[in-house]
Amino acid sequence: MASASSPSSLSLLSNSLSKLHNRQFTALPSTARPGSNRFQCQATGPTGFFTKLGRLIKEKAKSDVEKVFSGFSKTRDNLAVIDELLLYWNLADTDRVLDELEEALLVSDFGPRITMKIVESLREDILAGKLKSGPEIKAALKKSVLEFLTKKGSKTELQLGFRKPAVIMIVGVNGGGKTTSLGKLAHRLKKEGAKILLAAGDTFRAAASDQLEIWAERTGCDIVVAEKEKAKAASVLSQAVKRGKEGGFDIVLCDTSGRLHTNYSLMEELIACKKAVGKVVSGAPNEILLVLDGTTGLNMLPQAREFNEVVGITGLILTKLDGSARGGCVVSVVDELAIPVKFVGVGEGLEDLQPFDAEAFVDAIFS
Repeated sequence: MASASSPSSLSLLSNSLSKLHNRQFTALPSTARPGSNRFQCQATGPTGFFTKLGRLIKEKAKSDVEKVFSGFSKTRDNLAVIDELLLYWNLADTDRVLDELEEALLVSDFGPRITMKIVESLREDILAGKLKSGPEIKAALKKSVLEFLTKKGSKTELQLGFRKPAVIMIVGVNGGGKTTSLGKLAHRLKKEGAKILLAAGDTFRAAASDQLEIWAERTGCDIVVAEKEKAKAASVLSQAVKRGKEGGFDIVLCDTSGRLHTNYSLMEELIACKKAVGKVVSGAPNEILLVLDGTTGLNMLPQAREFNEVVGITGLILTKLDGSARGGCVVSVVDELAIPVKFVGVGEGLEDLQPFDAEAFVDAIFS
């Protein structure tokens, strides 16, 4: 009969299994025997790196609340009337207060559909006796807006997969701040320890490559530009991703030509770009980020829909929100398209492209 294992040997076995379980592994062809199909285990790198990078960016978003708060000052001013309305609220004034609250939300570009849902939900809770004071109504308002943002747009962190290099394509119309956003994103990612390669895929606008080269110099990143005039964007991005793969880069940031969502030939070019990078790295691009000008408010929705239908947008960068009182469009675009906002532009400085944090946003517009 086999003797019972001692407590110390069981403890040692348990610790060993625990350590083994906590390691990540990847399968590599064994070199022990030519032609062998055996695999050896080796700790993997990219998944852990990208997970850590995402966590760092998210933590940074929570620590930079002041930038977001100041960046949404114009929208907050628009919505300040809500505090005045609720300060001396009483049940007899419910209809008047809710009508004025509705108007404040519409002026800030929350959109008719969302505004009606919020107001009617508040009305029901007030009449049911669930909300009995101004502070309670405001808390319910903030909770409702937060739910709109998190229900359909919860994945606000970058999804960079598990292969290096991760590829991020930046798309959008002319004048939305696309190349500037790419430069600021490069700065942020490099600051967190990533090795970044920029790809000048905007071959349509003459000064685009020059602009991106300035950003490459400013951020200390390498860059790939077209080797000849009238080069195809897909070819430039393909070359860049190949270089990223061979050069051990963590992330390749791909600029593309600005285009109107109604220009179908240029929209087709985006499909070619997407396919080209996917041939070099399986599963690429990991993110296709659409840059939208926040000052256009709800007018951004048609272009966002078109870009999404053509290439499948994975996230949004909303720019120039510091110059707009229409911050409610952030909630509308998430609710309408079910696409998360990844970053918001709240100023002209290098650090003013902020990772989007739904709670910080709600606190910033409803102080």
